[in-house]
Amino acid sequence: MSWVDIFPGTILGVREGLEAFLVIGIMIKYLEKSGKTELKSAVKIGMVAGLIGSILIGVLLWGAIGLLKGSSENVGKLWESIASMGGLALLSTFIYWMMKHGKAVSSEVKSQVDAHVSKLGLMSLAAVVVLREGVEITLFAFSSVNETAYVTGIIIGVLASAIIAYLFVLSIVRINLSALFTITLGYLILQAGYLLGYSVHEFLSVLKALGKIPSDSILFIKAFDAGGTVLDHKSGVLGIIFNILVGWYSKPEWIQLILHYGYVVAMFIIWKRTLTRTNPK
Repeated sequence: MSWVDIFPGTILGVREGLEAFLVIGIMIKYLEKSGKTELKSAVKIGMVAGLIGSILIGVLLWGAIGLLKGSSENVGKLWESIASMGGLALLSTFIYWMMKHGKAVSSEVKSQVDAHVSKLGLMSLAAVVVLREGVEITLFAFSSVNETAYVTGIIIGVLASAIIAYLFVLSIVRINLSALFTITLGYLILQAGYLLGYSVHEFLSVLKALGKIPSDSILFIKAFDAGGTVLDHKSGVLGIIFNILVGWYSKPEWIQLILHYGYVVAMFIIWKRTLTRTNPK
């Protein structure tokens, strides 16, 4: 296991962990400033509950995918397709929420804290925030090629994100949350498009293996093939980096390519229109 194998999971862990822990940090900081310090423990308990829930879901999926892959390679591919589509559904929901609220995420979190000012409400809110990101991490991990390396990277990334968020809470680090969530939104759109394309690719692979679609079908015609080069998304130096940054896939079928980037273009158009409606000239 090399750093190249671990790096994608680390990036994912930092990204998703930072989103969750920063929201938790804002909640805690807001409670401190509003003089409701006695409620901070509720937020922390909710955060721990969310972490435990995420781990339990991960363990259950780990066992399930182990059984599936052990019984049939095709079933394993089908699972990866379903997991990717599940990740797409979650990401798309979160992307839409960020389009509407990302620019005012800090005030949005504060309003949510005010709306859930009871201990039980704050615990539930914190747990849901962490669990949402934890489930996304889990689905990404189990649609990866090297799961062990990916999970190792995720653990490193989540720990790093927790430290960054902790420094933010202590006001040692000043973060422009609006800019951070704008960059994150663009990144998530690119990764969601990749998940859509990958899900379709794996599903078609299963249908071909089962003889439901002939191997010479036009569905399997590749737009290009950069496999085995530096642009290989699994092993190429540039390919791995581009895969992480923009969801690059080195040998897509035409249908995969069209769905992947069609989704990306459509979501960026929706984002632009949402911004226009939110900030009319």
